[in-house]
Amino acid sequence: MALIRNAGIEPTVIEYLKTPPDRETLIELLKRMRIGPRALLREKGTPYHELDLAADHWSDDQLIDHMLAHPILINRPVVVTAAGVRLCRPSEVVLEILPAAQKGAVTKEDGEQVVDERGQRMS
Repeated sequence: MALIRNAGIEPTVIEYLKTPPDRETLIELLKRMRIGPRALLREKGTPYHELDLAADHWSDDQLIDHMLAHPILINRPVVVTAAGVRLCRPSEVVLEILPAAQKGAVTKEDGEQVVDERGQRMS
């Protein structure tokens, strides 16, 4: 969020646990991210292990069914801009799709500086 706001953009936040995507939207997001459902699965703090979702036998459709039944399984944040859609983990992935430059320094919560005072991405 800080990187988006630092580019002068106020994001629209969709609380996916309160308003989960429908099947069509989830499939479209996956398509635009160019990833399969398995790459969007969240493990920590979810029923991932209880449902044995690491098993190879689950089809993409079945994994999507699980995400729709348990939205907490959808990893986040997913950011949508005119330039693309990305699962922004790590958070600096968002820089690939922001339509505006950074306006100043940004430091992550853990203290890692992501953008310097000139708005340049740190290596």
